[in-house]
Amino acid sequence: MDRKEEIEISNEAKQKWGGTPAWAEYERKSSGRSRGEKAAAEAGLDAVFSEFAECMARGCAPDSAEARSLVRGLQAYITENFYTCTDEILAGLGQMYTADERFRANIDRHGDGTAAFVSAAIKAHLK
Repeated sequence: MDRKEEIEISNEAKQKWGGTPAWAEYERKSSGRSRGEKAAAEAGLDAVFSEFAECMARGCAPDSAEARSLVRGLQAYITENFYTCTDEILAGLGQMYTADERFRANIDRHGDGTAAFVSAAIKAHLK
């Protein structure tokens, strides 16, 4: 994702969720970070998506124990680094990962179909 897309997404997110407690928490957590720390947090999230791609490439099903474990890890990573990722928020993210072409393309850099796999794994985990 290029810088222009990141700014566009950030502006859209602020417009949509700017008044929520999750947004306030995100602002608190990110405001004290250096550019390098922000990049490291994003790189860590990217690494989580790489793990999903590897799981998918090994033939794991979205409802497998390994995929569900990765979903728990994703939720914990988001909570630790960005905002409290409730099950409701996680479900919304799972939908967004496939519905928004920018997110899908960014996640699918790890392997074609990774975004759909993550979305299906989130859905299976939350059942």
